[in-house]
Amino acid sequence: MDNELFLQLTDTSLKIGLGALIAAITAWIVLRKNNQQPGTSARENRRLQILEDVSTQVGTVTHIFAKYSSLVVESIQFGERWPQARRVELDSVNTELVAEFKRLAEAEAKLLMLGEKNLERSLRLYGAKIAVYRKQVYVGRKDISLEQITALKNTIVQVREQFYDMLSRKYDRLLASV
Repeated sequence: MDNELFLQLTDTSLKIGLGALIAAITAWIVLRKNNQQPGTSARENRRLQILEDVSTQVGTVTHIFAKYSSLVVESIQFGERWPQARRVELDSVNTELVAEFKRLAEAEAKLLMLGEKNLERSLRLYGAKIAVYRKQVYVGRKDISLEQITALKNTIVQVREQFYDMLSRKYDRLLASV
């Protein structure tokens, strides 16, 4: 029995030792891998954060533009009967949209800083389409139809979707590498 107990203790000790050795080797490999590229992960995370900020900014511009668009279309439909309070609201939204365009330009600069020229061009095109809309659809204009307005809005939506498609692909690639 003493021999049998000794073999069991030896067997258990070897198993524990082997488990500890495997754990130590695994820990060493993980630590070595993390120490090889300490800045890469932080850099990738910063790029992800910047792309998220750009996406948020585009979302804000989209929201304000939607308010602007609905108010200006309403003004065209009602013509002279459009209430003064709604006109004041449109002026406020218009001022807000112009302020957001400054932030949109900052988002474009961030994309250029990251070397994302295609994303920046796409975002600039989105802003340009909104500017064209504002030049063609305005309070008091009587010679534009709802179909023309809808067509202009559809081009803006398409350009925005193209931008988000490109941004999403870039974001997914960065997420995969982190």
